[in-house]
Amino acid sequence: MIRLHHCVSARSFRPLWLLEELGLPYELVMHPFPPRVHDEAFLEINPLGTVPALFDGEVAMTESAAICQYLASRHAEAGLEVAPGDPAYGDYLNFLHFGEATLTFPQTLVLRYGHFEPPERRQPQVVEDYARWCLSRLRTLAPRLEREGFLCAGRFTAADVSVGYALLLASHIGLGERFKPAVAAYWARLQQREAFRRALAVEREAALAQGVSPESAMAVGRASA
Repeated sequence: MIRLHHCVSARSFRPLWLLEELGLPYELVMHPFPPRVHDEAFLEINPLGTVPALFDGEVAMTESAAICQYLASRHAEAGLEVAPGDPAYGDYLNFLHFGEATLTFPQTLVLRYGHFEPPERRQPQVVEDYARWCLSRLRTLAPRLEREGFLCAGRFTAADVSVGYALLLASHIGLGERFKPAVAAYWARLQQREAFRRALAVEREAALAQGVSPESAMAVGRASA
């Protein structure tokens, strides 16, 4: 059975959401955030000390977008990947990795220098610069989302999971109110998906059952530095 190591609202939400979309059985192992600080034993599982860490038989993976690509490809019958021969394949790969490399990375700087660092090390200018940087990249999605319900191939794919997590994180750090209308409407559609809602519920239930706080460490104003 697939085993996924996860922290509430962390990047590991991507594979958790996709597992729910695929309807696959899995074991969810919860950790306090960040696990490399609060769960030293986790370093034996993943020396990086980060989530996600996914194990599927002999396969071990730690990159959230790559895990989404792997799962969607391994279970292509679910229709969440775009095949190499499809004209939309390039768009699919581009948006799948855009969600992490372009959208999530700057948000980690916003979190670190506006929230996680002790007060004397916080950098308000870094926070604002990278918040604007992220929002400027998000705006590039607006013309496409004004025409299409999803990012590529005329349907929901793993690329929407990747970008959708970036929108979830942006909402946690207070950027949601600055989304362009088409992006805000897209985010609202994603939140209505049954699998998205199930992933949130499973995450909370597993956290409570395993003695981990169900509150998001990513939510600005609610987590300690």
